[in-house]
Amino acid sequence: MNRFYWLSWLGFRALFRLYFRWRIFDAERVPPTGGAIFTPNHASLIDPFVVGAAVPRQTTYLARATLFRFAPLGWLLHKWSAVPLDRDGGSAAGLRVVFDRLRQGDAILLFPEGTRTRDGKLQPARSGIGLIVIKSEVPVVPVRLFGTFEAMRREAWCPLPRRVALRFGQPLQFRALRQEAQNCSKARLKEIYQQVADEIMAAIAGLEPPTHGWGA
Repeated sequence: MNRFYWLSWLGFRALFRLYFRWRIFDAERVPPTGGAIFTPNHASLIDPFVVGAAVPRQTTYLARATLFRFAPLGWLLHKWSAVPLDRDGGSAAGLRVVFDRLRQGDAILLFPEGTRTRDGKLQPARSGIGLIVIKSEVPVVPVRLFGTFEAMRREAWCPLPRRVALRFGQPLQFRALRQEAQNCSKARLKEIYQQVADEIMAAIAGLEPPTHGWGA
């Protein structure tokens, strides 16, 4: 971690411990080094910060290009080495940066659903996550967030002090689909992208919620 990121990371961990009384499960599944893609469900604006603070290594965030226009948010995003993407999340320049970061051994945070849920339920995954996964060679770590929707819904301006937790899943490799994608038709390739996206969401859905009254 660079110094600014490390200080931010420590600050968020302390804040979440006090304010959300958060809990982290199965953090040993996080690859300590090398390129990796973290794929959490998306329920709240605080999700990127919760996942980033739970990962014990610097994580690259993707953010809408428009967010970089607002100070001090734009300044923070630059300090955290965030990657700006257009509204559809598919700018060629942004994707090149993503692949470059992964080849350099960085960790990237991507939301398979693309946008926040409106009702707290998991949404279908978009095929764009499949494209990035197939064109990279790094493990994909599914992440399930619990409580962030209750802590800060779409219409909220400030997070509430609700219990928050997250669980990391076993890394996914997609070796067979990556191999098939090298020589398949364009039609099949689109199917592979969506298949990867669907399998990631299924892995997220399969992560069990914490027990023993964590939400009390």
